[in-house]
Amino acid sequence: MDEKRLTIKQKLYALILCSVVFMMVYNGAAWYISTLAEVPSFVFDFEKHIPFIPWTIIPYMTSGLFFCMVFFLCNSTEQLKVLTQRMLFVTIVAGICFLLFPLQFSFSKPETGNLFFGYSFQFLKAFDSPFNQAPSLHIAYAFIFWSVFRNIKKGKIFIMLWLILLGISTLTTYQHHFIDIITGTLVAHISFILFPYRKRDFRYRNFQVANYYFLLGWMLILTALLLNQFSGYPGLFFLWPALMMLFIGYHYQKNNIYFLKNQNGNIPWIRKIFYSPYLLMYQGLWKFLRKNKNPIEPTPHLYISSRPDHDIVERFTINKNIFIYDLSPEIEEISFLKGQSSYHFHPIMDIGSFDIEDTQKLVTEISEQYKHLPKDGKILIHCTMGFTRSSVIGILVIKNILSLPLEEAITTMKISNKNMIIHSYLQDFLKKI
Repeated sequence: MDEKRLTIKQKLYALILCSVVFMMVYNGAAWYISTLAEVPSFVFDFEKHIPFIPWTIIPYMTSGLFFCMVFFLCNSTEQLKVLTQRMLFVTIVAGICFLLFPLQFSFSKPETGNLFFGYSFQFLKAFDSPFNQAPSLHIAYAFIFWSVFRNIKKGKIFIMLWLILLGISTLTTYQHHFIDIITGTLVAHISFILFPYRKRDFRYRNFQVANYYFLLGWMLILTALLLNQFSGYPGLFFLWPALMMLFIGYHYQKNNIYFLKNQNGNIPWIRKIFYSPYLLMYQGLWKFLRKNKNPIEPTPHLYISSRPDHDIVERFTINKNIFIYDLSPEIEEISFLKGQSSYHFHPIMDIGSFDIEDTQKLVTEISEQYKHLPKDGKILIHCTMGFTRSSVIGILVIKNILSLPLEEAITTMKISNKNMIIHSYLQDFLKKI
């Protein structure tokens, strides 16, 4: 998409559209709810300990400033389009929720002696509604603002901290209850999933996967708080997998391929404990749902598979002439296979993006290893569940060792495995290599 064609007029139109929709939805919902005879509130028990901090009215009121600025920081037509879609989506969904599940804030604001803060709260009272609560548009917008501001070159850390402060201020100015914060976060991440930025660009694949983990993490936090509210402290158990999911999402965003296994392919015991639900899930999926239990041999002495089990190990004559290339950061290698073979660990995130430079180095290493294999030597490239990661690396190795065009290398792999699927984002990546 031609980024130069984005004009100030387009940015202004997007701002006006989102502003008009916001005013119609927000004010319309507020008016309707104000006509109801009774509007309930939902308050978690711990919220009575949240202090009222008058000066946080300042970051709270900057949400409108961010709303106006964010459109003009877009640097491509696609980015502006995705931003507009996300803003309209969360606004309309929030408006529907306001109407279907009307709530109001229930705490009374203490008086503030500071003249400036006092006038600020009076202004807020005149123009803000006590009814439009869950989901909080302040929170949903803040997440969307960051999706654009995170790309600026200077002041990014300051903006991030200010947006966090803005989010906290929704509680400390006594404008929102905690249920509004969580639901606002959920709506924002749903918008990221429904309207991904650069969907077909493999370099953004990790961000798309991360949003699913983030969404699940926030859902588990909401589950934990609701269970704790109505069933007691055992419900807080769900905070563990919730925190785990948020960490995994963060690692995907950063492409931290060693977040579980270290560079030797081992998972330290503290990580085994913290990530145990994730590890158990992958272990179960690997045991019952993996597609290929037997390695395929697209070219002599080169094998592609999912993570091998003991039956496969028994079929191979395991020795130091068997070179294992483990691409899976999710599950540790079988101890016997790792100890008796020539083991190499090169992790790649599951259904995530491939790093071009790291992939080139890995493919070169395997290709050179293949050229110098002894007569009884074999190379096994495996991921965890199926063929995606191992097939991509296998295709590139075949291309190298047989000096084939990319399409012929893909065809060679498909002949050995008719069930192999190379998604469009992977095809783009292969062309880059």
